[in-house]
Amino acid sequence: MFTSVGVIFLVIVCLIILVSYTKLHPFWVLFLASICMAMALGYDSSTTVEYLLTGFWKIFSGVGLLIFFGTMIGASLELSSGSVYLAKRILFFLGRLPMPFGVGVIGYLVSIPVFCDAAFIILSQLNKSISQQSKVSLKGLTVALSTGLFAPHVLVPPTPGPLVAAANLEVTNLFYLVIAGGILAFILVFIGSLYGYYIIIREGSLLSPKVSSLEKQTVQMNSDNFNLYKTLMPILLPIILMVSGAFTLQLNQELRLTSALKWLTSPTIALAIGAIFSFRLKPKNHNTFLYDVLRRGTIQAFPIIMITSMGGALATIIQTIQMEDHIMRFSSLTELGILIPFCIAALLKTAQGSSTIAIITSSSIILPILPMLGLDSEMGKVWAILSLGVGSMTVSHANDSYFWVVTQMSGMSVREAYRTHTFATLLQGVIGLTLVVGGYKLWKVFIY
Repeated sequence: MFTSVGVIFLVIVCLIILVSYTKLHPFWVLFLASICMAMALGYDSSTTVEYLLTGFWKIFSGVGLLIFFGTMIGASLELSSGSVYLAKRILFFLGRLPMPFGVGVIGYLVSIPVFCDAAFIILSQLNKSISQQSKVSLKGLTVALSTGLFAPHVLVPPTPGPLVAAANLEVTNLFYLVIAGGILAFILVFIGSLYGYYIIIREGSLLSPKVSSLEKQTVQMNSDNFNLYKTLMPILLPIILMVSGAFTLQLNQELRLTSALKWLTSPTIALAIGAIFSFRLKPKNHNTFLYDVLRRGTIQAFPIIMITSMGGALATIIQTIQMEDHIMRFSSLTELGILIPFCIAALLKTAQGSSTIAIITSSSIILPILPMLGLDSEMGKVWAILSLGVGSMTVSHANDSYFWVVTQMSGMSVREAYRTHTFATLLQGVIGLTLVVGGYKLWKVFIY
């Protein structure tokens, strides 16, 4: 048993080293890790291939379409400029808030369907315009936007990270994850916005309480091509459908209506419906819009699907190791259960940079040991994903593509980005962990 645990530890170390210090794609790193683990455990070639194919196909068939439909929704919002319109409408409605908090809310809502990297690129010019019009420090607004985009990206489905983690950990009901992840992400967005506010106050910038008349005119001009209902539908409809799936469990399972509702509220169908509604955002003169959305969505989805599926192959091999009876002897492991997903995800994130890869890989690693961590119940898995999510935020620095997107698009120097953006993500991660641990302890008291 201890040899098997040592193999797992060695594989984790090798994963970190290979992803961090070589140019190998994460797919090949996971593939090599799977082969090496199988060899170390003494499996022959036919057994190894069987496990690889079984694990790969299980995840590919389970989350492939989820990721593809999710990226199509994001691509539609991006290519139609619907995300920019949505941001301006939100800013208009939240005009009485101090600017960092309004910008943080924009990030919170836009980042759920759109990757935070792409969303920051899309919204960076709007952020600069807000800074110029309201006489507010761009540095503070940049931190508010970057942290506002970051928290939902790692905590709220249908973003790929938490969605794939839910699939890897075999979560059957996304209702709890959407609600818990949404609440935690909102609190962390507030923390990021508060830090942005502090930067603005420190630099002595004027905080304008209202949206400028120019911003209002921009919103009104864009209303000719968009409306709030049509722009929000691709985002809200899948979430509403998936959350509604929780209530179908209370219905008579023998009724045909119940079967139809279960089909309609399944994550794959819900996201497919959202993707179909996103096609309504087609600009009048963009004749190739549907083709461009499919192309952009495919380009974004394919690497994630392949990495996720190969992570499933590694997880399948790990699951063949019978460690439960031995590890349960160590009561301290159960007590530290909620910290272990955070530590693994934070280690992977800090070492190799990608939050999505950190969540995907970490969820594959912890799946076999969920019972020993006391996290094998439905709500326990949700706590595990929240712990993975805040771990994958800690921290964004020079090996993270998002770090460079933030610095380049905002005009900050690397030193300034470390002092603001990187520190803000560390702040979000630490406070997020505190909230998750506290919430988990209260939940355990409540259920026992």
